[in-house]
Amino acid sequence: MSSPHIEQVETQEKPAYDHVELGNEKAVTWDQVRAEADRDEQWQHSLSIWQSLKIYKAAAGWSILGSFCIIMEAYDTLLLGSLFALPAFKEHFGDYSAKSGWQISAAWQAGLQQGANIGSFFGIIMGAFMVDKMGYKKTILANLVLMCPLIALVTFAPNKGALLAGEILCGMPWGVFSTLAEAYASEVCPLSLRGYLTTFVNLCWVMGHLVGAGILRQATNMTGIWSFRMPFMVQWAWPVPIFLAFLFAPESPWWLVRKNKLDKAERSVSRLAPAQEKDRVKDTISTMIRTNELEKDVSAGTSWIDCFRGTDLRRTEISVITWTCQIMCGLQFANYSTYFFQQAGLATTNSFNMTIGLYAAAFVGTVFSWFLLTWFGRRQIFVTGLFCLAVGQLLIGALSVVADHGSNGARWAQAGLMIVWLFIYDMSVGPLAYTIVGETSSTRLRNKTVALSRMSYNVFSVCFGVLMPYMLNPTAWGWAGKIGFFWGPICFLCFLWAYFRLPEMKGRSYYEIDIMFERKIPARKFKSTVVERDADEQTRAQHGVGAH
Repeated sequence: MSSPHIEQVETQEKPAYDHVELGNEKAVTWDQVRAEADRDEQWQHSLSIWQSLKIYKAAAGWSILGSFCIIMEAYDTLLLGSLFALPAFKEHFGDYSAKSGWQISAAWQAGLQQGANIGSFFGIIMGAFMVDKMGYKKTILANLVLMCPLIALVTFAPNKGALLAGEILCGMPWGVFSTLAEAYASEVCPLSLRGYLTTFVNLCWVMGHLVGAGILRQATNMTGIWSFRMPFMVQWAWPVPIFLAFLFAPESPWWLVRKNKLDKAERSVSRLAPAQEKDRVKDTISTMIRTNELEKDVSAGTSWIDCFRGTDLRRTEISVITWTCQIMCGLQFANYSTYFFQQAGLATTNSFNMTIGLYAAAFVGTVFSWFLLTWFGRRQIFVTGLFCLAVGQLLIGALSVVADHGSNGARWAQAGLMIVWLFIYDMSVGPLAYTIVGETSSTRLRNKTVALSRMSYNVFSVCFGVLMPYMLNPTAWGWAGKIGFFWGPICFLCFLWAYFRLPEMKGRSYYEIDIMFERKIPARKFKSTVVERDADEQTRAQHGVGAH
């Protein structure tokens, strides 16, 4: 049966853009598309959170399911950094030193920890091409299938070289998930739920870390090679159930609109909001059409180089630096939490217990960020969070100096302050980065902009990840908590950039965001800017493009 939107017949004289083709069927007038899009904009802005949840509960469910793919990557990120503190792992893969017992050298720690990040870099590029050709759904399903045999490589690795190879290969599908989960969430959820469902991606990171910390705590009671093989094998618990559930997921309607598959886009919107009236489905598609047409008219294209042209350059800058701030504020510190606690002087069991507490605080922090999103804008939360994180790093460094003079209380204070630090991170910079990146990119360049942002994140993650073992390892630099003096000033520079360059996009539709970037609105004026109903036609006129 033909879509009700497709059956609308053109009845007016055609302006410069004579009509909008809808698939292989009939066309509607541009004035009709704009009227429907205006109606949808007003309706979306009028919805409360609870109204949106009632209407879009299916969209929320599919968004959450797609985000679950991130749990696997987060689990592995914590896994290796913590296994370096597990005696059986160190004995199997490490070397004996009379000074410090069994240890894996700083060089191999760096290589093993960053293997997945290196593979992820290539996976991000692969994912961007796959989404362009196949869409979100098929790309996610294909990489879930790929994960299963790759997990076996790391589980049964006989030596450090095989483990490194397995980590690099596993990193490729993880790289795909790291960009697709957020992009899919930002495209299937409505305006009023966008911030909450994109920050849920960060909660999946925390859940992966929390599950990993609990599994590793149990592994400390085991002996032999299965004490570290068992944590690797747990990764098989994720791909199969997610794959079976995602077989029934709808494709992103934004992707279908970009591919001019508007009849399928309408069916997708109907599945994402089954409680929505049929006319509302039509209006939603018109909003997507108008936004897509505006970006086609005022942008050069959809290639990688277009991310660095015109106003898209500013959008790429914001997306890239925002995601990179997650690393630059000192997150690598937390990835080595168990090892750090051990080097700070805590017993192995207490170190794993503190890590569980660390990620429990991170979980609570992410949930708390949802309340902050309701009360405050993205910019205010992100900027304030960076400032607090910079101060926290300097305090950790100061406590480390006190601990070096024999204060056992200072050692525990370092551990406690690190928990507070991660709590602040996960109610500000951690979750908000996903929302900001998902909102900032233009819809036609979203996959590539998110990919570039994640690649930047991975590059800095690898660079500083290579340095972290040297900073913490007692056989290398042995900085321990004094590493806070390194991260504190870098985090403060991130704060300065965010204060001057990060715009506020709370409550803005993608259409409004497009208009404000095209008008080059200063970052601190985004919140107060009013976007007129005919703003797209004004923007086209400024670019010398004929009005619709």
